[in-house]
Amino acid sequence: MTLTKLGTTLAAGVLVLAGSQASAAPAATGKPTIVLVHGAFAGSSSWNPVVTELQRDGYRVIAAANPLRSVAGDGDYVARIVKSVAGPVILVGHSYGGEVITVAAVGATNVKALVFVAGIAPDTGDSAASLGAKFPTGTLGETLTKPVPQANGAGDVYIDQAKYWAQFAADMPKAAAMQMAVTQRPITQEALSEASAAPATWKTIPSWFVYGSLDKNIPAELHAFMAKRASAKATVEIKGASHVVMLSHPHEVTQLIERAAQ
Repeated sequence: MTLTKLGTTLAAGVLVLAGSQASAAPAATGKPTIVLVHGAFAGSSSWNPVVTELQRDGYRVIAAANPLRSVAGDGDYVARIVKSVAGPVILVGHSYGGEVITVAAVGATNVKALVFVAGIAPDTGDSAASLGAKFPTGTLGETLTKPVPQANGAGDVYIDQAKYWAQFAADMPKAAAMQMAVTQRPITQEALSEASAAPATWKTIPSWFVYGSLDKNIPAELHAFMAKRASAKATVEIKGASHVVMLSHPHEVTQLIERAAQ
């Protein structure tokens, strides 16, 4: 086989696999597909414990690779995944991923619920920065590195690895938190200050909220404010939990997602 033919064959295989991930029919159980969207300074693997429990309980799960480039662009990226799914979808967003699912749900008639896991639920015109200013007890800004310039003029920011454990994942074992610090994915500085231009879909789609009482990225008071504003179906505050509540308390998070799915 020539290299050209081999490359064509491999490319075709990749396309088949990609298509099967997003557009396969829902499970025979009739349960909705759960689409998980990670936030900044993390990655899709941050959902692994939750994925394990959801799959055990018969749910089909997609953990989207959030680009972390812009609220509008990331929302469009996830919206395309949602559109490719046959059947109902539960959208779940962690942290900045909450902004993304709010945008992605616009016009998506198969989205039946929004679950905010230590997530931001913006109204039109809100940004992560503007919401943080309402409850200025969060300490994320103090831990961010100097932006790394990108070719398009944007600047990628990370959490300083030495500060990651205490800031982001204080209720996780230090060794695990340090692995997360090293493998964290950056977000553009611009995305953190970008105001959502989309309608607040949590006004028309039922929402659920879960967060930790010791979240240092998004203070518990801000989570409570957003949940009340959204008239959440249920709000769960986990005492002593950090920002990565889906890793430190995956069972409680999974339970809430499954409540939303029912």
